[in-house]
Amino acid sequence: MNVPTELHYAESHEWLRLDADGTATVGITDHAQAALGDLVYIELPTVGRTVVSGEACAIVESVKAASDVNAPIAGEIVAVNEAVAGAPETVNGDAYAAWLFKMKPASAEAARGLLDAAAYQKMIGAA
Repeated sequence: MNVPTELHYAESHEWLRLDADGTATVGITDHAQAALGDLVYIELPTVGRTVVSGEACAIVESVKAASDVNAPIAGEIVAVNEAVAGAPETVNGDAYAAWLFKMKPASAEAARGLLDAAAYQKMIGAA
């Protein structure tokens, strides 16, 4: 199971990367895409929307089921990946390259409550 060490993880299977420009990039984990199976539809959040940590703000749908994508931190949605919405299968190909949205964190310590790679691997039973 691919779990990059430089990312932060939510218990609801989203990954978060803190970017140099102060934004945070969000996607679903490799574990999540594998559990869902072949993705066929992605609904992205609206740019400018303010979300709280844990709030459902996007949807990924596979041939098996639809699943909410939660905001791993509080903040404002500042960009969405339209290319992924047009080709959902790219998430199955590389869940960490196929980001869903970018956020402006509400605070500098926003990622503090998220899991590191080792804790996420332990949670999913891959450690």
